[in-house]
Formats: sequence, structure tokens, C-alpha cells
Amino acid sequence: MVNAQSRAVDASTERPSLTLTRRLRARPEKVYAAWTQAAQLAQWFGPPNMKPATLNAELDVRAGGRYRISFTGDDGEYFEAGGVFREVVPNERLVFTWAWHSTPERESLVTITLKPDGPGTLMIFHHAQFFDEVARDNHQRGWSSFLDKLDAFVA
Repeated sequence: MVNAQSRAVDASTERPSLTLTRRLRARPEKVYAAWTQAAQLAQWFGPPNMKPATLNAELDVRAGGRYRISFTGDDGEYFEAGGVFREVVPNERLVFTWAWHSTPERESLVTITLKPDGPGTLMIFHHAQFFDEVARDNHQRGWSSFLDKLDAFVA
């Protein structure tokens, strides 16, 4: 009985998450490079309303390595996110923390899994531990837009 109650409490305190699945028209190696090489990331990452050439990416892609990505919206608003890589399996998996510079206490966790899928890649993008449903919904819109750009970039 106690176990059932503690499981119920755990489930009720779970933080929101989202999962986006994409079939990309490129091999896992190419998709992985797009995520892990700063020069490539700068070519596709960011929202559609970003000022051209304002994205800056600093990536230390190794377990324990840090990253920082910044850009300016077309309205002049500055955005910066960063975190730490927790797991790096080349061409297969990336796990990293994610937090906006404006709300560093709202750290969440991103897991990207890449699987060969015929001539392309099945990418499973999971973002977990959001502060609330509003943050999850805002990130879902943003990530969906980013992943559309990734798909076009690697095709």
C-alpha cells in the first residue's frame, strides 16, 4: 500500500516533457555533425524571426563539456541558452542540460537519439523536466520550428 501511494505522489510531481520524432533525409553522421559542430549549428539553429548572422555557438561536445548558444531576435531581443553535455555517443545520442540565461533556475534536460532509418535517420528529440506546461508548450513551438530548419539543412 505504501508503495502504491509513493508511486502516485511521484507521478503527480513529474514535470512536463515533450517528444518530437522526425525522419530526416540524411545519415545519422550528418545529423550528429549538424548538432555538434558550431559552424553547422549556426546555419540552421534558431527561430525564423532571428536576425541573420547573429547566432553564436560555443560547443565542448564531451561528457561534462559546456555549451552556449546565443542569438538576437529581429526585434532586438537577446537570447542565450546553455548547459552541460551529460552523455555523448557519436552519431547515436546526445544528452544535455538546457537553461535560458534569463531563467537559469529552470534547467531542463534534452535527449537526442539518432537511429539509421533506410537512407536517412529517425531522430527522437525528448525535452524533459520543464518548469510548467506553458514552458513546455513554448518550447514545443520553438523546437518544431528549429527541427524544420534542421531537416532542410541536412537534406
